Order: sequence, then structure tokens, then C-alpha cells
Amino acid sequence: MTVVIGADRSGAGKTTVTLALLAYLAQYGSVQAFKVGPDYIDPMFHAAMTARPCRNLDPVLTSATYVQQCFARHCWGARWALVEGVMGLFDGVPIADVPDFASTAHVARLLELPVLLVLDCQRLSGSIAAIVSGFCSFDPRVRVAGVVLNRVGSDRHLELLSMALEPLQVPILGVLRRDDRIAIPDRHLGLVPTDELAHLAELRDCLSDLAATRFDWEQLLPLLAAPQRSHAATTASVRFPARVGIARDRAFNFYYPDNLDLLAALGAELVEWSPLSADTLPDVQGLYLGGGFPEVFAAELAANRSLRDCLRAAIVSNMPVYAECGGLMFLCRQLVDFSGRVWEMVGALPATATMGARLTLGYRQAIALRDSPLFRCGEVAWGHEFHRSTLGPAPDRPLFRTQGLAASTLIMEGWQTAQLHASYIHLHWGTRSELPARFLERCQHWGE
Repeated sequence: MTVVIGADRSGAGKTTVTLALLAYLAQYGSVQAFKVGPDYIDPMFHAAMTARPCRNLDPVLTSATYVQQCFARHCWGARWALVEGVMGLFDGVPIADVPDFASTAHVARLLELPVLLVLDCQRLSGSIAAIVSGFCSFDPRVRVAGVVLNRVGSDRHLELLSMALEPLQVPILGVLRRDDRIAIPDRHLGLVPTDELAHLAELRDCLSDLAATRFDWEQLLPLLAAPQRSHAATTASVRFPARVGIARDRAFNFYYPDNLDLLAALGAELVEWSPLSADTLPDVQGLYLGGGFPEVFAAELAANRSLRDCLRAAIVSNMPVYAECGGLMFLCRQLVDFSGRVWEMVGALPATATMGARLTLGYRQAIALRDSPLFRCGEVAWGHEFHRSTLGPAPDRPLFRTQGLAASTLIMEGWQTAQLHASYIHLHWGTRSELPARFLERCQHWGE
């Protein structure tokens, strides 16, 4: 069956509970993790706990059907599975006749899974009953299988919480006390990624030890069994053999595993390389520069002049290049960090990326204004933006016209020059396999 980890709001402890459960289960068998929404960083922690790629379940970026198929496909063969939700349980966006589209509750309904509700109890006692009662009754289609009480202060505090919940007959499946040992540092875009944490192994062991004694495993284990539902295998009717360089290191690590799987299924050989440490580009026919934190490692990127020169030369030679967000920033002429320091970047785009306090966040409908290695002019896709930088000057011939779900403001953004596609928009290719196929076809022709 398995469960979806939900909460009444953001910051209640979903990620801590999820990681503790994953770390403990992974000691005894294979466990597949999923994350609701477009997030990259939480899935990195899931993968670090399970040694398996975490899969994003996002019906805005893909579709409701794809969410169901992805879940069934990747649960297959795993002993346990777990889905971490996003924000509060019913926090979504109104689309069509679904008022909470893409919320944790929406995905729980799509997958027909119960919810394990995490509650931050540090400022609660008897009122917890009203909260749990409301979540249990708000949508009869969403079943609350139990609760996890997080940040419980004392035995007396737990006694008060338990007494309040007893009449509801909702089982308490976990109790976590306040514990600074399991705190994960964060910064301007959320948690610090796993590649930058020196104490990751220690954190995993601590979470596993915590889970061993803080959860009711007799009730939880049957709930967490991975469903073995029938699913269609993913096959590609046309293949485009090409070597594609994947920029992956501490500065660039925002990739949806499904995107990389699609490239491989279409015939690509994926070659990982590091813009931080490589002196030159690998022997490839195309490049995929994902998002990440070039602003944090700007000094190291600027110091690697030989690599920057090679990358600029590859773009001048019309090698197909696909760059998202952090990759886009790296291709700019300069990057101005949060301290106002200016760093030289690749220089393939006549723009400067400047870090700022304002967070640009949300789903975007992107309409292609011209052909690129992935898009045909006029095609539409849904993507996601998540950054604290701005680019200037604006492109003379923008790649996309974008619009948010609720906003009427149209934004022109993105760069397209010859075989280069560079944009702030993160794309999930799950339902758009023609996009990576076009990219690989360009790579194959360039190599020939």
C-alpha cells in the first residue's frame, strides 16, 4: 500500500520524518522514495538514504496519468515505498475542477494512498485534536492513517497530546522529541544539498537510530509495503545514439532522474563531467547544464578558465547545448554574487546574472517564440522557476513568453542562439519525450 507523508503546513517536519523512515528501512531492504512537486534538493536526501533515485510526482509538470504510471513503474521490485508531500496537505493550485491540484492530497487521491500526518506540536496541547479532526473530515477521499507528533517537549506534553487525540481513534505512529543532532543547514534556496554535507553519513546513522525507537513499526511496516501494480515498460521506437555531457558536481546537480532516463532510453550515452574541476570538455556531441548553485561556487568556476574557454568554443562551434537556470547563469558573461563581487563566467551570452533578495518561484506556462534544439516555434510547455538572480540586459530575441498560473503578467525570457537553448525554466520531460528526442537528433547530426 504505502503512505504519503503530509502535514498541516510547511516546516512541520515532513522531510525529517521521511528521511528517518527511509534511513531505517534501507538497512533491511530496497526502498523507493518519491517527492510531490518540482523540488530537487529533498530528493537528493531521499536518494542518499536509499541509494536509489527519488522520483518527482508533479501533475503540473507532467500529468495525472504520468504520476500514476511513474509511481507504479518505480515501486516495482522495491520492498517498501514512501511519498513525501509538499507544503500543507491541501495546498495546491486551482486548475479546472480541482481546487487543490498538485497538492499532497491530490497526489494521494491519484495514487489511492492514505496519509501519515506530521504535526509540529511545540506550541500545541489539547488543540491538536481540533486540527487532526479537521484534516480527517475535510476531504473524505483522503484517509489519514495515523499521525506523527514532532517536536514534543516532554513526557507530560506527550501525555496531554495523547489524551486529546484518544477520542478520535487516530493512531499515533511516531513521536519525535526536539533534537538538534538531526538539524540540516539551509540557505537561500532551501536545504544545503547532500554533496556539500561532510557529516551526511553521520546524519543518516542518527536518523536511522532515531527511527528505530520513535516509530510504531508494528503498525507502520504493513502500511509501507511497496505496491506491485502492473505497468507498461518504457520503450523508445526511435533511437538517437549520441554522447551527451551531463554537468554534475557541487555547483550543478538539479536534474530530474526521469529526464536522464529518457535520454538513455532514446539512445544517449550520458557522460558526467565537472565544470568545477575538469580542464576540458569530455568527448561528447552535446551538453546538458542543469541547475544548481553557481553563485556559491562562482570563485572556483571563474578560476577554471580553461574549461570556460572550451565550453564557449563548443557553443561557437554550434554544439547542441541545453541549459537550465544555474546552467544559464554559468553561460553568462559575468555573475554578481550576494556580496556584490563580480566573477567572470563562460561569456557565451551577452548578459550578467546578479544575485538578489527577491525569490522568483512558481509554475510557468512557456510558449516558444522561436525554434530551439528542443522546441518548435509556438509550442507550449509547463515548467518551474526557482531562483534569486536576475539577468540583464534582456535578450533581444527571447526564447519563451511565460506566464504564471494565476498572474496575467507576461514575461519574455530565455536565450536561443544557433544550437543553444538556455532558460530559467526547469522542464520535466516525462510527458514530452519529443523534446529530448529533438535534442539528441541535433547532437547526432553535429557529431556526424
